[in-house]
Amino acid sequence: MSQGGVWLVIVGGMLVTFLTRFSFIGILPAERLPPVFRSGLRYVAPAVLAAIIAPALLLPDGSLNLSLGNYQLLAGLAALAVAVRFRNLWLTIAVGLAVFWLLRTLGG
Repeated sequence: MSQGGVWLVIVGGMLVTFLTRFSFIGILPAERLPPVFRSGLRYVAPAVLAAIIAPALLLPDGSLNLSLGNYQLLAGLAALAVAVRFRNLWLTIAVGLAVFWLLRTLGG
């Protein structure tokens, strides 16, 4: 693909993303949305976050890995336990990173 084609794809992607998001924010105010739709919007961010995190934890090599050698999964489970127990974002991130670093250091 030529350099002009790459820029065309980048700018086109930006426009499509902007227009898609603007259609919900700018054209249709939240107050005019049906209550069912508004309540469903609250779950978009957690669903997107789960869609990003789950493959990183479960498919570190591109295939399903549920073994004890999957350090990402073990660190994620430790972070989940901390999140459920303490409900503290920064502590959850710190514990997840610390467990991952410790496993990588000890496990090689």
